[in-house]
Amino acid sequence: MMKARVWGRIARSWSQRYSTELRAAPLVRVSRSKDHRSFAAQWRDAAAQPGFSFAWLGHCSVLLRLGGLDILTDPVFAERIGVAVGPWAVGLRRRTPALLAACDLPTPDLILLSHAHFDHLDQPTLRALASPDTVVITAARTAKLVPRGFARVIELPWDRQITIEVPSRAGAAVRISAIKPKHWGARTVWDRHRGYNSYLLEAEPPAPLAPPAPTRVLFAGDTAFTHAFDPLAKLGGHTGVDLAIMGIAAYDPWEHAHATPEQVWAMATAMHAARILPVHHSTFKLSDEPPDEPMSRLLAAAGPSSDRVLDAHVGTILTVPPNA
Repeated sequence: MMKARVWGRIARSWSQRYSTELRAAPLVRVSRSKDHRSFAAQWRDAAAQPGFSFAWLGHCSVLLRLGGLDILTDPVFAERIGVAVGPWAVGLRRRTPALLAACDLPTPDLILLSHAHFDHLDQPTLRALASPDTVVITAARTAKLVPRGFARVIELPWDRQITIEVPSRAGAAVRISAIKPKHWGARTVWDRHRGYNSYLLEAEPPAPLAPPAPTRVLFAGDTAFTHAFDPLAKLGGHTGVDLAIMGIAAYDPWEHAHATPEQVWAMATAMHAARILPVHHSTFKLSDEPPDEPMSRLLAAAGPSSDRVLDAHVGTILTVPPNA
């Protein structure tokens, strides 16, 4: 009976949101920036600093400079996401226009795709980003959804690792480990066989910047509450992660698939995350909670440790110095 009530709420939520969204003309457009020089120049300056830099670009899209590589997570710059037929799409619009576009960004060395949902794997955006200098890492049985034009598209199953290097830049390398979150990977109702990943990124510091502990970043993608990240609290003799990128919204009525803010704080605490970058909020209306509620609840859950929660604005570049 309880499960029937939950699925009833999900059906009502879905039908109400989509009936509103579909009244607007469903054209698909990837954002085009009028002036990208400011962000590009700021990013070059930040990337030249010791430590690691990152910028939230909306929803689950984050640009990272880690281990000498520019890494982009789940890029989505389209004005509408959903099933596309030519220039048309049946799906959700952005609440606000994307402030940045593919042309604003450096050519990424690496793109991470967590799973095949339309708000994470956006084919128009990927086509705009396609470059023979970019490697894509994605979940199992999702590579065929990635448009052509990239150097390589690599499926990384759960509990597997891979190291990505840039030979032209001495010492530029990041090790990526795939972790199984609590979610699902189907793009439609017919392909529930697809995988879904969280990723741990580890970059060894240059020798003059020892100590030997690597910089660790968790990109959680989508997940409900899980203990899958608990082992990160002590990994390889060192403690915790430097940054946890975690979704904090879309939990009402989807708590079985997206963690509540209190659950996000509990997971971050269990993995000893020094900082939390909240994502997966304020960009698309995916659920019923008020848009400002997730951040408020996360800060309340953090209490006196709320300084660990980064209330970043889209396009703002943050840099963490070495050993900070």
